[in-house]
Amino acid sequence: NGLVIMQLRLPRALLALLAGAGLAVAGAAMQAYFRNPLAEPGVTGVASGAAVGAVTVIVLGVSAIGAWALPVAAFVGAVTVLVVIQLIVLASRDRSPVTVLLLGIAMNAFCGAVTGAIVANAEDSQTVRGALFWLQGDLTSASWSDLALVAVPAVLGIACLSGMTRELNALLLGDETAESMGVSVTRVRVALLVLSAVIVGSVVAVTGVIGFVGLVAPHAVRLMLGSDHRFLLPGAAMLGGIFLVMADTVARLAPGGGAWQTGIVTALVGAPVFVVLVLRTRDVARRAA
Repeated sequence: NGLVIMQLRLPRALLALLAGAGLAVAGAAMQAYFRNPLAEPGVTGVASGAAVGAVTVIVLGVSAIGAWALPVAAFVGAVTVLVVIQLIVLASRDRSPVTVLLLGIAMNAFCGAVTGAIVANAEDSQTVRGALFWLQGDLTSASWSDLALVAVPAVLGIACLSGMTRELNALLLGDETAESMGVSVTRVRVALLVLSAVIVGSVVAVTGVIGFVGLVAPHAVRLMLGSDHRFLLPGAAMLGGIFLVMADTVARLAPGGGAWQTGIVTALVGAPVFVVLVLRTRDVARRAA
């Protein structure tokens, strides 16, 4: 029992806690970046880029070389998308959130098409199943090495974003107001993109694509604690970590005797919860008006 806890249960729980916290904080940062509570970590296409890298490695069989091949390929894919977006923004000299959002949508569509093409041309059904399993997000094979891989970039990213609460609060007031407060809006936005991409890229590289955590957690905390990032970021990190741990526990217990993935549980729970949050937000807005 002790060996099972130390080698299986503990690293899986810690990875879920760290991944959930990272995705939630990155989601809160993206919501401040776009000044939109419906924004989420994958809106810039980083997660889709990671999917291309991971699926390529799985289909080509490169993952058999070593345990680090898949997460490294996924992280490289995530960083590649970030670099492409930054290069296009620099070339166009348009750093507005709308442009970044449109580029993110385009990259998500492009990477999704590439991923679909790679999976469709896989040689055997087992490879396809492995790729689809990763795309839906799962923590079944979590190990101490996975935790070590994600720990440094995720913790550093969360720490850096947590040190930018003043700048994040200023962004909510508008670019002109933020500039008048001494905040370099352009530099802050670049930092937010890079830090969020590092967090999401490192998490997705190990867990696969897990949705709704970075969307629901910060949105729920905002309704409870307000939009002040001094409280929003730690609250989102805590709720995101707890949410993913609970979702992974449900997946591990596998209701009905089937094989449930963590990403499936977060979607099944997150989607209706998010609908409720949206409706509640509209009610609050109507009463305030």
